[in-house]
Amino acid sequence: MMKIGKDLEKLLSKVYEADAMVERSMGRYDLAFKTDDQGRPTILFIGKADEEGKIKGERFARRLVTDAAGNIVKDHWDNKGKV
Repeated sequence: MMKIGKDLEKLLSKVYEADAMVERSMGRYDLAFKTDDQGRPTILFIGKADEEGKIKGERFARRLVTDAAGNIVKDHWDNKGKV
């Protein structure tokens, strides 16, 4: 089972366009991730893209817990298996 490395975690800690699907390449992997209404990546697909652009690999989901002031209390990526 794959884990998210430090370089990938650094890329996923940035803020992107809100409610969008962002496609990138990193090393030998193709990435696609969905952002929430604040532009934070929440769902990640990592692997190799086929000719239609769909990622064959693994899916991760982000668990973000914030306090009443909006500060992030918990930030964790869970591997949800093969896609």
